[in-house]
Amino acid sequence: MRAYKFAHLRLRWANLYEIDLCFQQQGGVGKTTLTFHLTHALAEMGKKTLIIDFDPQCNLTIFSLPEEMIYDIWKVEDPYIEDFGSARKKDSKYTEHLNSPRSIHFLLKPTEDGTGDIESLPPPVYLAENLSIIPGRLTLHLYEEKISSRWSDVYQGDPLAIRTVNRVRTIAEDYAKQHGFDIVIYDTSPSLGSLNKVVISIVDGFVIPCNPDMFSLYGIRNIGNSLAIWKKQFDTIFHLLSNEKRQMFPEKFVSFLGFTIYNARKYSGQNELDLATAHYNFAQQIPTTVREFIGPELRNHLSESQLREPIGTKAVMHSHSTLPSMAQKYHTPIWLVPTTLGLESQDKSTISGNRGSYEGTQPKYHEFADAVLDRLKTLG
Repeated sequence: MRAYKFAHLRLRWANLYEIDLCFQQQGGVGKTTLTFHLTHALAEMGKKTLIIDFDPQCNLTIFSLPEEMIYDIWKVEDPYIEDFGSARKKDSKYTEHLNSPRSIHFLLKPTEDGTGDIESLPPPVYLAENLSIIPGRLTLHLYEEKISSRWSDVYQGDPLAIRTVNRVRTIAEDYAKQHGFDIVIYDTSPSLGSLNKVVISIVDGFVIPCNPDMFSLYGIRNIGNSLAIWKKQFDTIFHLLSNEKRQMFPEKFVSFLGFTIYNARKYSGQNELDLATAHYNFAQQIPTTVREFIGPELRNHLSESQLREPIGTKAVMHSHSTLPSMAQKYHTPIWLVPTTLGLESQDKSTISGNRGSYEGTQPKYHEFADAVLDRLKTLG
């Protein structure tokens, strides 16, 4: 596999794709559930995948890991988030902490504080064969504030400012080199703040998850307008920087990989998408809105059908009802819930009676993952 445009980057390790999946200003579009199940599907299909939770709300971390594990990770890190340099000197267990999984904010904190990077990469949290996660942390907004305060210095070529902007990418590449990941998927917040500006601008590709409603249409507009501004900013930065410093950034700006329609209520026979008439009318407007507000230079690699159709068409379009709630409760994909050890007694009969519905979601997510991989191939 080649680089996920997340595109081919000058400093990219071979066979690595970095993706913001999924990016939307609108909340409530099933972003976390979709990302969780996509990554598990990719892993089952043999693609070694790393998730990095860049959403300060940490929803994907909460979906993936038991609460006790998250607490144990964060508790160790508290003094380092307060003052990394001081904690590193005082804590006799510092090296031991680097041998256990750490959050993304812990990894970014030396850059935030302007100190030297950590001596070795902590292991990511193993979720399943071929799948790992670097957990999020509620304090990540502090790094976003640092990006904002140092942003103007990037234009001057200030090394710390460049490192602050680019560190979110080099961390992914360092993990890919050490652990052999094929795909890195960034889960971002539903905002257009400085952290998302940096994340989306330095990865290879992004996906916009949508609901078939007017809010998603306006979300696409806002994303498109923001991308146009961010591209101008990065083009200016690249023009001003020396060749040596320019090589610290991707060769190309991010590319659009498509949109999804997810968790929509199914109305069989209403139309080719099996949506209610009002939802279908909004769904039909999504491709037109994409063409109007997502610049052609970000989407010209896609075919006409890829621009017109949701990724995977109807594979994961319709609601799974309460099945995702059970998946979140047991921190496992929907299709593995029936065979999960330790099911609570009050859940066993309900899950057993609907086993076919649970397990029937697996081929649908594999079909969706295949469609994502097909779009990655267009990045060159």
